[in-house]
Amino acid sequence: MKAIVYEGVKNVKVGQVADPTIQADDDIIVKVTSTAICGSDLHLIHGRVPAMKPGFILGHETMGIVEETGKSVTKVKKGDRVVVPFPVACGHCFFCEHGEYSQCDNSNPNGETGGLFGYSDAYGGYAGGQAEYLRVPYANVGPVTVPDELTDEQVLFSTDILPTSRWAVDIAGVKKGDTVVVLGCGPVGLLTIKWCILLGAKRIIAVDSVKYRLKHAASYGVETLNFEEFDNTGLHIKEITHGGADVVIDCVGMDGKMSVVEKFETALKLQAGSKSAIEISSEAVRKCGTVAMVGVYGGRYNTFPLGNFFSRNITLKMGQCPAHTYVKPIIDMIKKGEIDATDIITHTLSLDEGRKGYSIFDNKADGCIKVILKP
Repeated sequence: MKAIVYEGVKNVKVGQVADPTIQADDDIIVKVTSTAICGSDLHLIHGRVPAMKPGFILGHETMGIVEETGKSVTKVKKGDRVVVPFPVACGHCFFCEHGEYSQCDNSNPNGETGGLFGYSDAYGGYAGGQAEYLRVPYANVGPVTVPDELTDEQVLFSTDILPTSRWAVDIAGVKKGDTVVVLGCGPVGLLTIKWCILLGAKRIIAVDSVKYRLKHAASYGVETLNFEEFDNTGLHIKEITHGGADVVIDCVGMDGKMSVVEKFETALKLQAGSKSAIEISSEAVRKCGTVAMVGVYGGRYNTFPLGNFFSRNITLKMGQCPAHTYVKPIIDMIKKGEIDATDIITHTLSLDEGRKGYSIFDNKADGCIKVILKP
Protein backbone atom coordinates (compact mmCIF):
# COMPACT_ATOMS: atom_id res chain seq x y z
CA MET A 1 0.00 0.00 0.00
CA LYS A 2 0.96 3.66 -0.23
CA ALA A 3 1.86 5.59 2.92
CA ILE A 4 3.63 8.75 4.02
CA VAL A 5 6.84 7.75 5.73
CA TYR A 6 9.53 9.55 7.68
CA GLU A 7 12.92 9.53 5.97
CA GLY A 8 14.86 11.98 8.12
CA VAL A 9 14.70 15.55 9.41
CA LYS A 10 12.35 17.57 7.19
CA ASN A 11 12.18 14.65 4.80
CA VAL A 12 8.98 12.71 4.19
CA LYS A 13 7.92 10.77 1.14
CA VAL A 14 5.04 8.74 -0.20
CA GLY A 15 6.31 5.18 -0.47
CA GLN A 16 5.18 1.61 -0.89
CA VAL A 17 5.00 -0.32 2.37
CA ALA A 18 3.58 -3.65 3.46
CA ASP A 19 -0.16 -3.85 4.07
CA PRO A 20 -1.09 -4.08 7.77
CA THR A 21 -2.40 -7.38 9.06
CA ILE A 22 -4.42 -8.61 12.02
CA GLN A 23 -1.94 -9.32 14.84
CA ALA A 24 -4.29 -9.83 17.79
CA ASP A 25 -7.86 -11.02 18.17
CA ASP A 26 -9.11 -7.51 19.00
CA ASP A 27 -7.41 -5.79 16.03
CA ILE A 28 -9.19 -4.31 13.05
CA ILE A 29 -7.94 -3.10 9.69
CA VAL A 30 -9.39 0.21 8.49
CA LYS A 31 -9.43 1.32 4.87
CA VAL A 32 -8.57 4.99 5.25
CA THR A 33 -10.92 7.49 3.61
CA SER A 34 -9.53 10.68 5.18
CA THR A 35 -6.50 11.55 7.26
CA ALA A 36 -4.87 14.83 8.28
CA ILE A 37 -1.53 16.42 9.00
CA CYS A 38 -1.25 17.65 12.59
CA GLY A 39 1.02 20.28 14.09
CA SER A 40 2.51 17.63 16.34
CA ASP A 41 3.55 15.68 13.22
CA LEU A 42 5.93 18.55 12.58
CA HIS A 43 7.74 17.78 15.83
CA LEU A 44 8.53 14.39 14.33
CA ILE A 45 9.90 15.68 11.06
CA HIS A 46 11.91 18.34 12.89
CA GLY A 47 13.72 15.59 14.77
CA ARG A 48 12.42 16.57 18.21
CA VAL A 49 10.82 13.23 19.11
CA PRO A 50 13.12 10.29 19.92
CA ALA A 51 13.16 6.85 18.31
CA MET A 52 12.03 7.93 14.84
CA LYS A 53 13.33 5.55 12.17
CA PRO A 54 13.37 5.89 8.39
CA GLY A 55 10.35 4.21 6.87
CA PHE A 56 8.05 4.84 9.85
CA ILE A 57 4.46 5.60 8.79
CA LEU A 58 3.19 8.96 10.04
CA GLY A 59 -0.24 10.23 11.02
CA HIS A 60 -2.65 10.03 13.95
CA GLU A 61 -5.83 11.75 12.70
CA THR A 62 -7.55 9.01 10.75
CA MET A 63 -10.94 7.65 9.77
CA GLY A 64 -12.26 5.13 7.29
CA ILE A 65 -14.17 1.91 6.67
CA VAL A 66 -13.60 -1.28 8.67
CA GLU A 67 -12.08 -3.77 6.22
CA GLU A 68 -11.28 -6.72 8.50
CA THR A 69 -11.80 -7.64 12.15
CA GLY A 70 -10.15 -9.98 14.61
CA LYS A 71 -12.29 -12.79 15.99
CA SER A 72 -12.89 -11.12 19.38
CA VAL A 73 -13.99 -7.73 18.03
CA THR A 74 -17.59 -6.95 18.98
CA LYS A 75 -17.80 -3.16 18.98
CA VAL A 76 -17.53 -2.67 15.21
CA LYS A 77 -17.97 -4.84 12.15
CA LYS A 78 -16.78 -4.96 8.56
CA GLY A 79 -18.24 -2.10 6.57
CA ASP A 80 -18.66 0.26 9.53
CA ARG A 81 -17.46 3.82 9.05
CA VAL A 82 -15.30 4.81 12.02
CA VAL A 83 -13.09 7.53 13.47
CA VAL A 84 -10.00 6.42 15.40
CA PRO A 85 -8.87 8.40 18.49
CA PHE A 86 -5.16 9.20 18.36
CA PRO A 87 -4.11 7.50 21.65
CA VAL A 88 -3.80 3.71 21.71
CA ALA A 89 -5.53 2.44 24.85
CA CYS A 90 -6.32 -1.01 26.22
CA GLY A 91 -9.49 0.02 28.05
CA HIS A 92 -8.96 -2.07 31.19
CA CYS A 93 -5.87 -0.76 33.03
CA PHE A 94 -6.15 1.63 36.00
CA PHE A 95 -5.78 4.74 33.87
CA CYS A 96 -8.19 3.66 31.13
CA GLU A 97 -10.77 2.71 33.74
CA HIS A 98 -10.44 6.23 35.15
CA GLY A 99 -10.82 7.86 31.73
CA GLU A 100 -7.14 8.76 31.30
CA TYR A 101 -6.73 6.88 28.02
CA SER A 102 -3.61 8.73 26.87
CA GLN A 103 -1.77 7.30 29.89
CA CYS A 104 -2.70 3.65 29.23
CA ASP A 105 -0.39 1.28 31.11
CA ASN A 106 -0.50 -1.49 28.50
CA SER A 107 -0.26 0.14 25.08
CA ASN A 108 3.36 1.28 25.16
CA PRO A 109 6.10 -1.17 26.18
CA ASN A 110 8.74 1.45 25.42
CA GLY A 111 7.82 4.18 27.89
CA GLU A 112 5.62 5.30 30.75
CA THR A 113 3.11 7.26 28.69
CA GLY A 114 0.48 5.48 26.59
CA GLY A 115 0.83 4.58 22.93
CA LEU A 116 0.09 6.96 20.06
CA PHE A 117 -0.54 6.22 16.41
CA GLY A 118 2.23 7.30 14.05
CA TYR A 119 4.46 8.73 16.77
CA SER A 120 7.68 6.71 16.82
CA ASP A 121 8.86 3.70 18.80
CA ALA A 122 8.99 5.92 21.90
CA TYR A 123 5.17 5.86 21.87
CA GLY A 124 4.66 2.19 21.10
CA GLY A 125 5.79 1.97 17.49
CA TYR A 126 2.26 1.96 16.05
CA ALA A 127 2.17 2.68 12.32
CA GLY A 128 0.23 5.83 11.53
CA GLY A 129 -2.85 6.53 9.46
CA GLN A 130 -1.43 8.62 6.62
CA ALA A 131 -1.77 5.53 4.51
CA GLU A 132 -4.27 3.51 2.52
CA TYR A 133 -4.86 1.12 5.45
CA LEU A 134 -4.39 1.25 9.22
CA ARG A 135 -4.18 -1.49 11.84
CA VAL A 136 -6.12 -0.48 14.96
CA PRO A 137 -5.41 -2.49 18.13
CA TYR A 138 -7.85 -2.67 21.07
CA ALA A 139 -10.71 -2.16 18.64
CA ASN A 140 -13.35 -2.79 21.29
CA VAL A 141 -12.17 0.41 22.98
CA GLY A 142 -11.00 3.00 20.46
CA PRO A 143 -12.88 3.24 17.15
CA VAL A 144 -16.26 5.00 17.11
CA THR A 145 -18.86 4.60 14.38
CA VAL A 146 -20.11 7.81 12.79
CA PRO A 147 -23.51 8.71 11.31
CA ASP A 148 -23.79 8.36 7.56
CA GLU A 149 -25.23 11.85 7.23
CA LEU A 150 -22.02 13.48 8.49
CA THR A 151 -19.16 13.99 6.04
CA ASP A 152 -15.57 12.96 6.68
CA GLU A 153 -14.67 16.63 6.93
CA GLN A 154 -17.23 17.17 9.70
CA VAL A 155 -16.05 14.31 11.92
CA LEU A 156 -12.38 13.70 11.09
CA PHE A 157 -11.13 16.14 13.72
CA SER A 158 -12.95 14.23 16.47
CA THR A 159 -9.88 11.95 16.35
CA ASP A 160 -7.59 14.58 17.91
CA ILE A 161 -7.82 18.34 17.60
CA LEU A 162 -11.47 18.73 18.60
CA PRO A 163 -11.02 16.59 21.74
CA THR A 164 -7.63 18.19 22.50
CA SER A 165 -9.01 21.72 22.27
CA ARG A 166 -12.07 20.82 24.34
CA TRP A 167 -9.91 19.10 26.96
CA ALA A 168 -7.75 22.24 27.05
CA VAL A 169 -10.63 24.47 28.11
CA ASP A 170 -11.88 21.81 30.53
CA ILE A 171 -8.60 21.38 32.42
CA ALA A 172 -8.14 25.16 32.35
CA GLY A 173 -11.55 25.61 33.96
CA VAL A 174 -12.77 28.17 31.41
CA LYS A 175 -16.13 29.55 32.49
CA LYS A 176 -18.60 32.28 31.66
CA GLY A 177 -17.13 35.75 32.10
CA ASP A 178 -13.47 34.70 32.00
CA THR A 179 -10.68 36.49 30.22
CA VAL A 180 -8.75 33.86 28.24
CA VAL A 181 -5.50 34.15 26.29
CA VAL A 182 -4.97 31.53 23.57
CA LEU A 183 -1.36 31.22 22.47
CA GLY A 184 -1.12 29.95 18.89
CA CYS A 185 -3.71 30.26 16.13
CA GLY A 186 -3.01 26.96 14.40
CA PRO A 187 -5.75 24.31 14.24
CA VAL A 188 -5.83 23.53 17.97
CA GLY A 189 -5.68 27.20 18.92
CA LEU A 190 -8.52 28.15 16.59
CA LEU A 191 -10.72 25.33 17.89
CA THR A 192 -9.84 26.28 21.47
CA ILE A 193 -11.17 29.76 20.70
CA LYS A 194 -14.42 28.22 19.46
CA TRP A 195 -14.84 26.27 22.71
CA CYS A 196 -14.11 29.39 24.78
CA ILE A 197 -16.81 31.27 22.90
CA LEU A 198 -19.22 28.38 23.43
CA LEU A 199 -18.49 28.38 27.17
CA GLY A 200 -19.17 32.10 27.47
CA ALA A 201 -15.71 33.58 27.99
CA LYS A 202 -16.09 37.37 28.16
CA ARG A 203 -12.77 38.33 26.58
CA ILE A 204 -10.58 36.16 24.35
CA ILE A 205 -7.16 37.27 23.15
CA ALA A 206 -5.56 35.20 20.39
CA VAL A 207 -1.77 35.43 20.00
CA ASP A 208 0.35 34.43 16.99
CA SER A 209 2.73 35.98 14.49
CA VAL A 210 1.31 34.49 11.27
CA LYS A 211 -0.94 37.16 9.81
CA TYR A 212 -3.39 34.91 7.99
CA ARG A 213 -3.89 32.82 11.12
CA LEU A 214 -4.56 35.96 13.15
CA LYS A 215 -7.04 37.08 10.49
CA HIS A 216 -8.85 33.76 10.78
CA ALA A 217 -8.98 34.08 14.57
CA ALA A 218 -10.31 37.63 14.25
CA SER A 219 -13.15 36.31 12.07
CA TYR A 220 -14.51 34.64 15.23
CA GLY A 221 -14.93 38.08 16.81
CA VAL A 222 -12.01 37.89 19.26
CA GLU A 223 -9.05 40.18 19.91
CA THR A 224 -5.74 39.32 18.26
CA LEU A 225 -2.13 40.15 19.06
CA ASN A 226 0.96 39.68 16.89
CA PHE A 227 3.67 38.85 19.43
CA GLU A 228 6.39 40.16 17.12
CA GLU A 229 5.04 43.66 17.62
CA PHE A 230 5.90 43.72 21.34
CA ASP A 231 9.14 43.54 23.28
CA ASN A 232 7.36 41.57 26.00
CA THR A 233 4.00 40.17 24.91
CA GLY A 234 3.23 38.68 28.32
CA LEU A 235 3.66 41.98 30.14
CA HIS A 236 1.63 43.77 27.46
CA ILE A 237 -1.23 41.33 28.01
CA LYS A 238 -0.91 41.81 31.76
CA GLU A 239 -1.26 45.55 31.24
CA ILE A 240 -4.26 45.50 28.90
CA THR A 241 -6.08 42.97 31.10
CA HIS A 242 -5.34 44.98 34.28
CA GLY A 243 -3.40 42.26 36.06
CA GLY A 244 -3.50 39.29 33.72
CA ALA A 245 -5.89 36.78 32.22
CA ASP A 246 -7.88 34.29 34.25
CA VAL A 247 -6.68 31.53 31.94
CA VAL A 248 -3.83 31.15 29.45
CA ILE A 249 -3.95 28.17 27.09
CA ASP A 250 -0.68 27.27 25.36
CA CYS A 251 -1.45 25.64 22.01
CA VAL A 252 2.09 26.23 20.71
CA GLY A 253 4.46 23.91 22.56
CA MET A 254 8.08 23.51 21.62
CA ASP A 255 7.63 24.95 18.11
CA GLY A 256 7.42 28.50 19.47
CA LYS A 257 9.81 31.18 18.29
CA MET A 258 13.28 30.41 19.66
CA SER A 259 15.72 32.88 21.12
CA VAL A 260 19.36 32.80 20.04
CA VAL A 261 20.25 30.98 23.26
CA GLU A 262 17.47 28.42 22.75
CA LYS A 263 18.64 27.72 19.19
CA PHE A 264 22.13 27.04 20.52
CA GLU A 265 20.89 24.85 23.37
CA THR A 266 18.54 22.93 21.07
CA ALA A 267 21.35 22.29 18.58
CA LEU A 268 23.41 20.84 21.43
CA LYS A 269 20.43 18.73 22.61
CA LEU A 270 20.41 20.65 25.90
CA GLN A 271 16.82 21.75 25.36
CA ALA A 272 13.92 20.20 23.46
CA GLY A 273 12.78 23.23 21.50
CA SER A 274 11.39 26.62 22.47
CA LYS A 275 9.72 27.58 25.73
CA SER A 276 8.69 31.03 24.52
CA ALA A 277 4.98 30.29 24.99
CA ILE A 278 5.67 29.29 28.61
CA GLU A 279 7.50 32.57 29.18
CA ILE A 280 4.55 34.55 27.79
CA SER A 281 2.15 32.50 29.92
CA SER A 282 4.13 33.24 33.09
CA GLU A 283 3.65 36.98 32.57
CA ALA A 284 0.16 37.03 31.01
CA VAL A 285 -1.72 35.01 33.63
CA ARG A 286 -3.15 36.77 36.69
CA LYS A 287 -2.38 35.82 40.27
CA CYS A 288 -4.16 32.57 41.19
CA GLY A 289 -4.93 31.97 37.51
CA THR A 290 -4.49 28.82 35.43
CA VAL A 291 -2.12 27.95 32.59
CA ALA A 292 -2.99 24.90 30.47
CA MET A 293 -0.32 23.54 28.13
CA VAL A 294 -1.61 21.31 25.31
CA GLY A 295 1.06 22.20 22.79
CA VAL A 296 3.57 19.36 22.78
CA TYR A 297 6.73 19.61 24.87
CA GLY A 298 9.51 17.11 25.47
CA GLY A 299 12.64 16.66 27.51
CA ARG A 300 14.06 19.28 29.88
CA TYR A 301 13.96 23.05 29.63
CA ASN A 302 16.57 25.43 31.04
CA THR A 303 15.56 28.57 32.98
CA PHE A 304 11.94 27.41 33.29
CA PRO A 305 10.10 30.31 35.05
CA LEU A 306 9.00 28.17 37.97
CA GLY A 307 9.43 30.93 40.52
CA ASN A 308 7.10 33.24 38.61
CA PHE A 309 4.39 30.59 38.68
CA PHE A 310 5.02 29.55 42.28
CA SER A 311 5.12 33.02 43.80
CA ARG A 312 1.76 33.97 42.31
CA ASN A 313 -0.13 30.73 43.09
CA ILE A 314 -0.57 29.73 39.44
CA THR A 315 -2.15 26.37 38.62
CA LEU A 316 -0.42 24.48 35.79
CA LYS A 317 -2.25 21.78 33.82
CA MET A 318 -0.79 19.93 30.86
CA GLY A 319 -0.45 16.73 28.88
CA GLN A 320 -1.91 14.53 26.17
CA CYS A 321 -5.67 14.57 25.79
CA PRO A 322 -7.57 11.37 26.75
CA ALA A 323 -9.42 11.66 23.45
CA HIS A 324 -11.61 8.55 23.83
CA THR A 325 -13.67 10.34 26.49
CA TYR A 326 -14.60 13.12 24.10
CA VAL A 327 -15.23 11.48 20.72
CA LYS A 328 -18.88 10.47 21.11
CA PRO A 329 -20.04 13.68 22.86
CA ILE A 330 -18.32 15.80 20.22
CA ILE A 331 -19.85 13.82 17.36
CA ASP A 332 -23.25 14.37 18.97
CA MET A 333 -22.54 18.11 19.12
CA ILE A 334 -21.48 18.11 15.46
CA LYS A 335 -24.69 16.33 14.54
CA LYS A 336 -26.72 18.98 16.41
CA GLY A 337 -24.80 21.81 14.75
CA GLU A 338 -23.32 23.02 18.05
CA ILE A 339 -19.70 22.86 16.90
CA ASP A 340 -18.21 22.98 13.40
CA ALA A 341 -14.50 22.74 12.63
CA THR A 342 -14.65 22.60 8.84
CA ASP A 343 -13.72 26.27 8.42
CA ILE A 344 -10.09 25.53 9.34
CA ILE A 345 -9.65 23.18 6.35
CA THR A 346 -7.64 25.08 3.76
CA HIS A 347 -6.19 22.25 1.67
CA THR A 348 -7.58 18.89 0.57
CA LEU A 349 -4.98 16.81 -1.26
CA SER A 350 -4.50 13.25 -2.41
CA LEU A 351 -2.25 10.96 -0.39
CA ASP A 352 0.17 11.12 -3.32
CA GLU A 353 0.53 14.84 -2.60
CA GLY A 354 1.52 14.20 1.02
CA ARG A 355 5.02 15.60 0.64
CA LYS A 356 3.54 18.84 -0.70
CA GLY A 357 1.03 18.90 2.15
CA TYR A 358 3.80 18.66 4.75
CA SER A 359 5.81 21.36 2.99
CA ILE A 360 3.08 23.99 2.83
CA PHE A 361 1.92 23.24 6.37
CA ASP A 362 5.42 23.35 7.84
CA ASN A 363 6.38 26.50 5.95
CA LYS A 364 3.02 28.23 6.54
CA ALA A 365 2.67 28.72 2.81
CA ASP A 366 -0.41 29.36 0.68
CA GLY A 367 -2.49 30.36 3.71
CA CYS A 368 -2.32 26.82 5.05
CA ILE A 369 -4.10 26.10 8.31
CA LYS A 370 -5.15 22.45 8.01
CA VAL A 371 -4.43 19.79 5.40
CA ILE A 372 -6.67 16.79 4.78
CA LEU A 373 -5.33 13.90 2.72
CA LYS A 374 -7.49 11.50 0.70
CA PRO A 375 -5.92 8.07 -0.01
